[in-house]
Amino acid sequence: MPRALVNAVLFTVLGVVAALFLCYSVRCYRRRRRRGRAMVLPSHGARADRFQAGGTSAYGSGVGEELLTFPGGEGLTVAAILEAPGEVVAKSAHSTLYRAGLSAGEAVALLRFLRPVCSAGAEEAAAAARLLGAVQHPNLVPIRALYVGPRGEKLLVHPFYAAGSLRRFLQEGINDSQRWEIICKLSVGIVKGLDHLHTRSQKPIIHGNLKTSNIMLDADFQPRVSDFGLYLLLNPAAAQDMLEAAAVQGYKAPELIKMKEATRESDVYSLGVILLEMLAQKEAAANDGSPNARDIHLPATFKDLILESKIADAFGSELIKQSKNSGNEAKLNAFFELATACCNPSPSLRPDSRRILKRLEEISR
Repeated sequence: MPRALVNAVLFTVLGVVAALFLCYSVRCYRRRRRRGRAMVLPSHGARADRFQAGGTSAYGSGVGEELLTFPGGEGLTVAAILEAPGEVVAKSAHSTLYRAGLSAGEAVALLRFLRPVCSAGAEEAAAAARLLGAVQHPNLVPIRALYVGPRGEKLLVHPFYAAGSLRRFLQEGINDSQRWEIICKLSVGIVKGLDHLHTRSQKPIIHGNLKTSNIMLDADFQPRVSDFGLYLLLNPAAAQDMLEAAAVQGYKAPELIKMKEATRESDVYSLGVILLEMLAQKEAAANDGSPNARDIHLPATFKDLILESKIADAFGSELIKQSKNSGNEAKLNAFFELATACCNPSPSLRPDSRRILKRLEEISR
């Protein structure tokens, strides 16, 4: 064979090998970059093999990986979730919340990363997620998906609500929040969501951590209760820590000092505190007997202010003026009485969600 032909063949083979090596190097580099971006979320090296969630459950090629999807999250993949660029919006002892842009499904979503040391086992968490994912109501924040990683890491996917939480809404002191109509609309919506959990779901679900930061708002002031049943995805120690945090924030029912599990009655107590917060336009706080005890610490000091006839210190002054001008003063007092009934120290004397909803609808007419 002529030397020129041999050289041509040799150069061709070497060129093909070099091209294959270059393609392989680029592919490896891109994988490393994707994994680097995925570390925005603490996946701890969990594989991001792309696969579709067929029906409600799918498994990746990584050992122990599972993706459960629920209504609204059918198009999500493991890669879309783990590689989503996100920013931290909140942290707690048991989880971190991210605002993330997904390449499929929801354009913007909230991803809740449950720390492996705090979360329940994979099978227990999957069973709890199936229960919670089946809950659909206009006043509840749905679960779109649950990812379970090979190291015990778990990610919950929720819709994102740009209007933020009820807590932020009250803190900002927006004028609309002083309007009686808005308070009634928020209250009725919150109770509708809670009543659905307590009475309408296939199995009664206790919220366990109801507070203003766990109530999201639509642009038209439609409330959506979030984080319901989150304790079911945590181990017992982490679930107890969550209750203790609620106590510090002023939402924990007094009976939970001795009891370890939240109940429908303890949810109603937390609801009562939220109703009082909306009237007072101030945050709840545990009444610890500190020098600031004259501040409005809900609900105990709130009641003291009413007994002392200092109603202007208890309710927002603009709300008082508006209720007098519009003839709604009696309704405002009825609203307060209902809220304090929810905060009765005796669980058996608190109204249930159905009675609360009926009374609120009467008051708001």
